[in-house]
Amino acid sequence: MEPLKTHTGVAVPLDAGNVDTDQIIPKQFLLAVDRKGFGKHLFHQARYLDEAETQPNPEFVLNKPIYKGASILVARENFGNGSSREHAPWALLDYGIRVVICASFGDIFRNNALGNGLLTVTLPEAAISELFDAMYADPGMKVTVSLETMTVEAAGKSWGFALDDFRRRTIMEGLDAMDLTMAHAAEIEAYEAGRPAWMNRALQG
Repeated sequence: MEPLKTHTGVAVPLDAGNVDTDQIIPKQFLLAVDRKGFGKHLFHQARYLDEAETQPNPEFVLNKPIYKGASILVARENFGNGSSREHAPWALLDYGIRVVICASFGDIFRNNALGNGLLTVTLPEAAISELFDAMYADPGMKVTVSLETMTVEAAGKSWGFALDDFRRRTIMEGLDAMDLTMAHAAEIEAYEAGRPAWMNRALQG
């Protein structure tokens, strides 16, 4: 997982609420178990005019040239609700999104996102509206999100946000579940060494 302490990037305004995981990555693209390659299919139904994905929809915000290379996504409330597909944060990350800012998230999506290094930032609805106003006034503007100061900064304004200490540490240090487990490798090996040999053979076989 790539560490994230402070991130500055172009912010894209996805001015919609209740964006569910099927909109983020439709079910027909869930066959692969590798985390790569899903970015192409991100927001498939809105982003393309055809099923083969050969005709980009010029009206969809991610297809507008000014938002090319955007790494921060701003939406309204209840982003990532619906089914518990981990492919949704995979698709956002593979596309290049590192931070999603909105008024609220689907709980399972938020946990999946943070577990994969996609920072989710929750701001009050009034702050989200201010952020949208700033983005519409200055399309393609950059936003800075800092886990060091726990702030979002844009257009001369600053908004504070909260994140529990454990998640903050894992995102800042780039630690996924495997990294956290392997940090205890010595203790795990010591435990296995103290078990009867037949128990370890049973686990291996």
